[in-house]
Amino acid sequence: MTTTKRKRARDPHAAREAEKYAKPVPSREYILAHLHSTNKPSSLSQICTDFELSTEEDIEAIRRRLKAMLRDGQLEQLSRRRYWPVGRHVLVRGVVTLDRKNIMWVVPDDRSARIVLPHFTDKNVMSGNKVIVSVPDVADDNQPREGKVVEVLEQPDVITTGRYVVEGGASFVVPFSKEFMNDIVVPVDKNMHAQNGQIVVVEISAQHSNRADPVGRIVEILGDERNKEVEIESAIRKYRLPNSWSAELLVEIKNLTETVPQDAHANRVDLRELPLVTIDGEDARDFDDAVFCLPTSGGWRLYVAIADVSHYVKPGTALDHEAYNRGNSVYFPTRVLPMLPEILSNGLCSLKPDEDRLCMVCEMNISKSGKISQYRFYPAVMRSKARLTYNKVASILQGDTMLRTQYAALVPDLEHLHDLYNVLREERSKRGAIDFETVETKILFGKNGTISTIEPVERNVAHKIIEECMLCANVSTAKFLDKYKIPSLYRNHQGPLEEKLADLKVFLREIGLSLGTGKKKQPEPFDYGQLLEQIKDRPDYKMIQTVLLRSLCQAVYAPDNIGHFGLAYDAYTHFTSPIRRYPDLIVHRQIKTVLSGKWNEKVCTTTAGNKSVEKLDEQLEEVAQHCSVTERRADDATRDVIMSLKCQYIKQHVGEVFAGVISGVTHFGLFVELTDYYVDGLVHIANIDQDYYVYDAIHHRLVGERSGAVYSLGMPVKVRVDKVNTDELKIDFTLVLGARAQKKAHKKTQERKKQKQKKSKRR
Repeated sequence: MTTTKRKRARDPHAAREAEKYAKPVPSREYILAHLHSTNKPSSLSQICTDFELSTEEDIEAIRRRLKAMLRDGQLEQLSRRRYWPVGRHVLVRGVVTLDRKNIMWVVPDDRSARIVLPHFTDKNVMSGNKVIVSVPDVADDNQPREGKVVEVLEQPDVITTGRYVVEGGASFVVPFSKEFMNDIVVPVDKNMHAQNGQIVVVEISAQHSNRADPVGRIVEILGDERNKEVEIESAIRKYRLPNSWSAELLVEIKNLTETVPQDAHANRVDLRELPLVTIDGEDARDFDDAVFCLPTSGGWRLYVAIADVSHYVKPGTALDHEAYNRGNSVYFPTRVLPMLPEILSNGLCSLKPDEDRLCMVCEMNISKSGKISQYRFYPAVMRSKARLTYNKVASILQGDTMLRTQYAALVPDLEHLHDLYNVLREERSKRGAIDFETVETKILFGKNGTISTIEPVERNVAHKIIEECMLCANVSTAKFLDKYKIPSLYRNHQGPLEEKLADLKVFLREIGLSLGTGKKKQPEPFDYGQLLEQIKDRPDYKMIQTVLLRSLCQAVYAPDNIGHFGLAYDAYTHFTSPIRRYPDLIVHRQIKTVLSGKWNEKVCTTTAGNKSVEKLDEQLEEVAQHCSVTERRADDATRDVIMSLKCQYIKQHVGEVFAGVISGVTHFGLFVELTDYYVDGLVHIANIDQDYYVYDAIHHRLVGERSGAVYSLGMPVKVRVDKVNTDELKIDFTLVLGARAQKKAHKKTQERKKQKQKKSKRR
C-alpha cells in the first residue's frame, strides 16, 4: 500500500467518500480534525502537502472541497488564503491603534500579542476605541493574530484636522488622517463661519454608522493654507499629543524658580570647581548632560553629569503623571512639546553655564585600550563652565586660533576628550558595534515662514565625542542595574529575525557577498560591521547598507535585558536624557534607591508608594510598552510634519526634472529620493515603461518581463515631479531615465536579437 493510500485510509469516512467519488479526497470531517490537531491555519498548498496530494486532479478536487466548506460555514479563510475551522474563537478586550502603514491593530488589555484588524473592518471602528474582538483560538507564532470587532465598548471624544469643503449645498471636512474612512458632515450652524478650503479642527459629535457619515462641529480654524504652524497643530491632534498642563500640575510648580535652593545641596558631592561643560547644537535649549575628562596613569577618568530631574519630579505627583503620559519630548522643526514644563526643562534642570545645578554623576575610569574598568554613581551639585556647541568644539580641535584663544582655559580638557574619543572609537570597532552612515536633514525657513532650503546635518568630531561619552555612561548604568539586580528599564535591540535574515543572505549571495556567519545560525554585530567596512568603497554601498539596516529590528524599552545588538553591548539602558525621556527618569530613581540603601529583594520605594518586586516588575512592563509607543508616536508626528513641509516645498517645482536615487521598491512602484532636496516621492509602476514589471522582494527590485529592465534599490534615476497632494502627503514622480536599467534593457534586447538570428541561420 502506497503512503498516500495509507494516509487516506486513516480517514474514518474514506469508504463513504470512495462510494461517492471515483477518485476520493479527504472527507470534510477528516480535514476539520486535521486542522484542529495541527492548531495552525493552513493554506491550500500546505493541506495538499499534509495529505500527500500531488496530482493536478487531486489538488483541484481538494480545492473545490475547501470552497464548499467555506460556502457551508465549516471553514473560514484568514489572511494569506489560510483555512481555519469556524467556531474556534476567543474574545479579547483591547484598544484600537493605527500604525504608520495605516494598518489597524488591537492592543490587548492583558498585554498579549497585538491583533491585526483586516482592511474591511467596520467603518465604525477608529483608533482609540476600546473594543472586544473575536480571535481564532490558534497558536501561529509566525503570523499575527487576526480579529473581528464584535463590540465597541468606548468611543472617546475624537478631534481631528482637515480641510473644510462646501460643495453642492453640503458642507463637510475632509480629514487629513487616514484612519477616517469617511468625510465628516458639518451642519452650517456648527461651522464657526469657516470658509471653503480652510484648515480646521473638527470634533465628532455623532459617530458614523453603516448608513450615515459621521457628524461634527468645527472647534477651531487654523488657517487658509497649510504652513509649518498649521502642520504642527494638525500633527498634535492627529496623534493626540498632550499639549497643555493640568491645573493640578501648575499648582505644583508655581513656587519653582530657576535658582536651586541652598538646602538642596545637602548630601551631595560638590563638583562646582570641576570644569564640566555642555556641548550641544546651536538651537538647543535644554542642556541635560555635561562632560569632563582628565588623563590618569592608566588611561582617563571621565565624568558624565546628568541633570537630576528625579529630585524635582517625585513619583505619584501631577508632574510625574504628566511626564509619564507624554513619555518624551517631541521635536518639531520650529517647536518643541516638552516632557516637562519649561521652568524645569529649560530652567531649573537645564545645566546652564555659571549656574548651580543638581546632577547625577557617572564617574568612570577608562583604560588606555578604551575599556571601562571602574564606575560609580553619586548625586552632586555642579556649575557648568561653558555652553559650547558642536561646531565650536570641532573648530577648536581643528586649530581655530580665535576660538582657542577665547576658550583657552578649556582647550586642554577638550583635547583630553578628543584623545579619549580616539581610543573609544577603536574599542567600538573591535567590539563590533554597527556604524551605519545615515543622513539627517534640517529644514531652514525664510522670513515669510516658507522653506528656503533643506540641507543635510553634518556630524562632526564633537558629535561623536559626546556620543561616545553618553554610551559609556549608559552601559555603565546597565552594568550597575544588573549588578544589584534592580528591576528597571533596559534599551533592548534584538538581532535580525529568522525570516529577514534568510532573505538578507539570499540578497548578499546574489551580489557576491556574505554576512560572514560561517556555521553560526545567528550573525553577530561584528559580522555586520565587518561587511560594512568591506563594501565602503563600492558604488552600491548605500543600497547594501539600506538592506542591512532594514534587516534589523527596532530598539525598544523592556524590563528584561536582552542586550543591544547594534551597539554590541550585553546590557544597555538610557540614563543621559531625563529631561526629555521618561525611561531615563525611571533609571535615575532606581539608582538613587540603591544609593540610599532603600533597595532590597522584596520591596522598592521608587514608584508611587512601596511596591513589591513582583508588582514593580508588572508596572515596569507597562511603563516600557507605554514609552516605546510614545517614542514611535513622536517619530510619526514629526515625520508627518516634515513630509508635509517638503510637499509644500516641492510643489513649486511641478513639471521639473531632478536627479534622484531609488530609496524603496514595492510591488506598486518605486520610491525615489531627490538627491539635492532629500524629498521622497513615488514612481507608480504604471509610469515606468511600457512593460509588465515583476516585484522581486528578496533582491529589492522590479524586473521588466519583456525588456529585462531592472530597477533596484540604490539605483540613480531621473524623475519629473508630476503631482503633489499636500493633504494626503503624496508626491508623484514620472521616471525619465534610469541609466543602468536602460543599459540592461538594451543589452537584453541585443541578446534576444542575436538568439533570433542564430535560430534563423539554423533554419
